[in-house]
Amino acid sequence: MFKIGDQIIYPLQGAAVIDSIEEKVIQGITQQYYIINIPSNNLKLMIPQGNMGNTKIRLVEDQEHLENVLDDFSNGLPDDSLNWKQKYDTNMKKLKSGELLAGAQVVRDLTLQGKEKPLNPSEKEMLDTAKRMFVGELSLIKGISQLEATQIIDSALK
Repeated sequence: MFKIGDQIIYPLQGAAVIDSIEEKVIQGITQQYYIINIPSNNLKLMIPQGNMGNTKIRLVEDQEHLENVLDDFSNGLPDDSLNWKQKYDTNMKKLKSGELLAGAQVVRDLTLQGKEKPLNPSEKEMLDTAKRMFVGELSLIKGISQLEATQIIDSALK
């Protein structure tokens, strides 16, 4: 499925790299594990190869898909017909999907909402998570620093 060195997206965590594949014995069971490094959180995870199909972990998107996402990000509009609870639930579902476009929409919608009125603490946390994920993938796709990726995102919303 994945190989060493693959750049991946781990939903709700962000951009990651498969550092190695190791055989481990845990609770008497021998399995192959993906060793995943998530630099933005300074985390290392071990996921059994057999469980990867149950996750929404995916490879980093390509440049063409990114251009479509950036177009939607810059030109799309949030759905203002939803109440706070519906917006929160919709945004959480988007984040859990791990999809680049869905995460970018969360960043856009919450950033624009925050310009109209202050975000509550759970919305701020959601925006931070979504932005970290978007920045991480954007920097990997374009081969730029996370600071440069943040600048691209910020300027696209002005």
